Amino acid sequence: MQAKKTVTIDEIVNSTKLSGFQISVLVLCFIIVAIDGFDTASIGYIAPALRHEWGLTPPQLGPAFGAGLFGLMIGAFLMGPIADRIGRKASIIMSMFVFGIATLVSALSNSIEMLTVMRFLIGIGLGGAMPICIALTSEFSPQKQRVFLVSLSFCGFTAGFALGGELSAQIIASYGWRGVLIAGGIAPLALIPFLWALLPESVRYLALRPGRAEALQKIVAKIAGSDRWREHTIVAEDVPVKQKSPVSQLFRAGFAKRTVLIWVAYFCSLFVFYLLSSWLPTIMKDAGYSIPTAARIGAMVPLGATIGAVAIARLMDKFNPCAVLSIAYLAAGIALACLGHIIHDAIWLGFVAFWVGFGVVGAQTGMNAFVAGLYPTTARATGIAWALAVGRIGSIIGSMIGGAMMISLGNPVSLFQVIAIPTAFAAIALFVVNSTNRERAPITPVVVDEH
Repeated sequence: MQAKKTVTIDEIVNSTKLSGFQISVLVLCFIIVAIDGFDTASIGYIAPALRHEWGLTPPQLGPAFGAGLFGLMIGAFLMGPIADRIGRKASIIMSMFVFGIATLVSALSNSIEMLTVMRFLIGIGLGGAMPICIALTSEFSPQKQRVFLVSLSFCGFTAGFALGGELSAQIIASYGWRGVLIAGGIAPLALIPFLWALLPESVRYLALRPGRAEALQKIVAKIAGSDRWREHTIVAEDVPVKQKSPVSQLFRAGFAKRTVLIWVAYFCSLFVFYLLSSWLPTIMKDAGYSIPTAARIGAMVPLGATIGAVAIARLMDKFNPCAVLSIAYLAAGIALACLGHIIHDAIWLGFVAFWVGFGVVGAQTGMNAFVAGLYPTTARATGIAWALAVGRIGSIIGSMIGGAMMISLGNPVSLFQVIAIPTAFAAIALFVVNSTNRERAPITPVVVDEH
């Protein structure tokens, strides 16, 4: 009897055109990430209403911002390894359920202390969903389009962020800030039945699990549009991967230095982004803008981010990805340093905010695509989740110290110049990663097999 031929998941995915089934996976991941974007924007825009109703100062709001991000960090640390152990689909559904329930309960908050606790629980629920979606998108994308498709899927965050700002302003005007939280809780719970019915398990995860061959063949047939791989033995990688702890694989030979440098870049990038998303509406309101006007100007950040994510992904496909990301962060730093000088000019403020989003968030999206291809299947969700978790530490610090920075620095010019500094550190970290690549076999954001 002739032995079955062996074929890797990459060979299957790369040998066929992008199918409607794969597109449905990307769309579902886009929606999940958009809900995270909505939550990120909405908490910033309900902040002025909270200050008014509860008589809070900016520093008193800091713990509420930081608690949600601390929960996101814990959720990412926990759910990444869990997803690599029990599967992507179950982990995503679990995350969305916890997030939805906690968000609905948070609408009942009657003090900043209660809201702070609920924001922490919300963060735990949502913390694992984003990195797992990035991993899943990467695993269902053909190699030639992987960076672009992962970036496009992650644009859901910026779309949700933009929608969150506009919807929050409208909902607050009609129903108050609690209405924003009710909407944010209903959305993930309503999505769960669709995820259960339509979201597939990771093909690479199934290929590594004994007894899952039939489920794997069904998904592969949907990807390929036929059963032509039925008589093949399907494996995740073309070289067997030793079953080690997912976390330990992040620091094995050749990965340790790169992992630490990537974490530095994530920390700095998310420090800047969450400081801006948490405090920019308050800064603009203090500068004399109304909440709707502040929301529209703030929406220029995610608009720039969406365009930047697509443009940077295309450039990463054509040129050195680390160089592209470094330049993007440097350009964003220049735009940030200019924000304070034009804070009272709405047109210029919107224009520069667009370029801040283009550089900071566009580069962050490119970073997600880069990291998605850095680690093997057995540690991919963990690698992305832990990089985001370290980034969340930066986001916690950024969101919590924004109010204190506003008071201590005293003026927008100094404030934005200081905020621009971490983007330079992110650029330097990626420059060093690029130098490290020259010493070893180069990494590209589309390589997924471990050699």
